[in-house]
Amino acid sequence: MPALLDGLVDDAAVFPPGSAPLPDAVAAHRRHRASWYANLVGPLLVPATRLAELADLLDAGERIEVGVIGDVPVARLDEARTVADPRIRVRQVEAAVAKRGEDPLPGLTELVGLTRRANPPGAGGGLTVYAEVPLTFGLMGALDALAAARAEGLPVAAKFRTGGLAAELFPTPAELAAVICACRDRGLPFKLTAGLHQAVRHLDPETGFTHHGFANVLAATLAAAEGAAVQPVAELLTATDPRPLVQLVEGHLAAPRPLWVGYGSCSILEPLTDLIRLGLVNGGFDA
Repeated sequence: MPALLDGLVDDAAVFPPGSAPLPDAVAAHRRHRASWYANLVGPLLVPATRLAELADLLDAGERIEVGVIGDVPVARLDEARTVADPRIRVRQVEAAVAKRGEDPLPGLTELVGLTRRANPPGAGGGLTVYAEVPLTFGLMGALDALAAARAEGLPVAAKFRTGGLAAELFPTPAELAAVICACRDRGLPFKLTAGLHQAVRHLDPETGFTHHGFANVLAATLAAAEGAAVQPVAELLTATDPRPLVQLVEGHLAAPRPLWVGYGSCSILEPLTDLIRLGLVNGGFDA
């Protein structure tokens, strides 16, 4: 697995549209972690309210890395993390800080507080926290606050929604390019969630929504990291021809991925298949 793709896809099998039962998701994640493409796969993403169920699904002596998705208030996220079975390593916590149109700073302040409590000075290791910020009112102020927290040494970063069940949850290429460049300018890593079902930008015939492609985002982020302005970054996000995307990405496969931490997908094999078809990964299925 090329270094550029390391940990690109978190395992969001239990979330829509896949919505796998948790026992099935754990079994599949176990197979992914034992496969030749294991380095592509990040932690299993689990709602905070279901974290306790994991312990009964693990084999004797088995350990698992998870990301906890905040479906409870921030104060309860602390509790969910600290009472987890010791075989479960909570690697990251992800939570929305506001609804669209709300001021994100109060919720962000709470989440930064959780980050501080989970990462006491000198403890080492610790917990990474991703703050999901709406691409609306207060966005740039929230990014400034996240950058300030990172400057303190706190392992906190941004997360943005790139799809969902409503058209307004799909940012335009120009909007997404602007926020990628804004994160670049602040040295701020970011995650994405929802909508990135295929490698290349495409229209979903069932919903009529145009989805961003994860190869588009990868190429656009690489260009942004090298100093590209918003317009050329947006052009890469708009592309429906994979060839210029592949050409750009191929030149960076041996290096770690800048800025973009990755994204959650309810399928691991679908993005893997696309990567193979584009020639960015060589391998055969064993899952």
